[in-house]
Amino acid sequence: MRKDTKIVNAGRHSKWTRGVVNPPVERASTVVFDSVKEMKHATANRGNQVLFYGRRGTSTSFAFQDAMTELEGGAGCALYPSGTAAITNAILAFVSTGDHILMVDSAYEPTRDFCDHVLKRIGVETTYYDPLIGKGIEQLIKPNTKLIFLESPGSITMEVQDVPGIAEVAHQHNCIVMLDNTWGAGVNFQPFDHGVDISVQAATKYIVGHSDVMLGTATATEQYWEQLRENSYLMGQCTSPDDLYLAMRGIRTLGVRLKQHQDSALKVAQWLQQRDEVETVLHPAFSSCPGHEFFKRDFTGSNGLFSFVLNRGNQAAVNALLDGMHHFKMGYSWGGFESLILANHHVGKLRTATSFSYQSPLIRLHIGLEDSDDLIEDLRQGFERLNQTLNNQ
Repeated sequence: MRKDTKIVNAGRHSKWTRGVVNPPVERASTVVFDSVKEMKHATANRGNQVLFYGRRGTSTSFAFQDAMTELEGGAGCALYPSGTAAITNAILAFVSTGDHILMVDSAYEPTRDFCDHVLKRIGVETTYYDPLIGKGIEQLIKPNTKLIFLESPGSITMEVQDVPGIAEVAHQHNCIVMLDNTWGAGVNFQPFDHGVDISVQAATKYIVGHSDVMLGTATATEQYWEQLRENSYLMGQCTSPDDLYLAMRGIRTLGVRLKQHQDSALKVAQWLQQRDEVETVLHPAFSSCPGHEFFKRDFTGSNGLFSFVLNRGNQAAVNALLDGMHHFKMGYSWGGFESLILANHHVGKLRTATSFSYQSPLIRLHIGLEDSDDLIEDLRQGFERLNQTLNNQ
């Protein structure tokens, strides 16, 4: 099936839908059995989408797991109550005291905090690496390196990584390759075609798409699926069937939503390129974005998330820009139908292996489904406030 057809049909096997269009919401804690034989059968097959106990899942979760596996590839998908839970539990499923991991220096801040606090406390060493290191990552691999974590594009600064190059080197040293694929959303980047072993998503973002559900997924190859599944179960990870129903519904419009996010974001980004207030636009589809060549090679599209760096600005001026917005709201998430804006004055402080090239404030935008001309007008007025504040200082 082609991509759009797959999006419509993923997870809709008749054993889950039972004759209706969408898999029903099936809530359960206790599962009861009619005989010892039936109970033993369920126990023996409890990891294989058989009703056993509510935490193992119901037909609603099984359908969503199938859908994500069909979209991203791999052998199976584990579910978590948030994207952060997916990242942390997927890492914990494979590391032990004394192990070493390599973490991209542009990673999502909670991922970095997890490494610096939780992994450090249990005796797992983390080394941060340049997101543009490519095959040069081989120089950082130690005898006890267990896992290499990628995030492409990177949070906030949007560097695109050479995923196949890193994966090739990692596998030569028996290292697991784990990718935060939230930006690719399982549609614009196919992780398992590029050497990834475990693909993690904050399904809160584009999979759900409506800013009303917290959800995480981790999809793994056959080699790592059982270990990921069982360790996640032992950590008590499970999700609400009501949330999964909303996520499944979000999948059905994922393709058309991403296309609209992409087209509107490109229009806004192109407008920003022409503004005197903007030093650079960090959008993977633009040559000004580090790793753009890998985006052109490996991705089939983009979405609504990108950043830009101001030519000049300070806290007061940026506050003036943000505080008067009408259509852009301030918030820490992205991937929903609404447009969001977020300022970061100290990107460099989030890094230890690399420096950030720009000194002026960085603005991250998520372009939602509003009319792009209204969003451009909102930003134009914001620049007026920024300039007025700077000129009055």
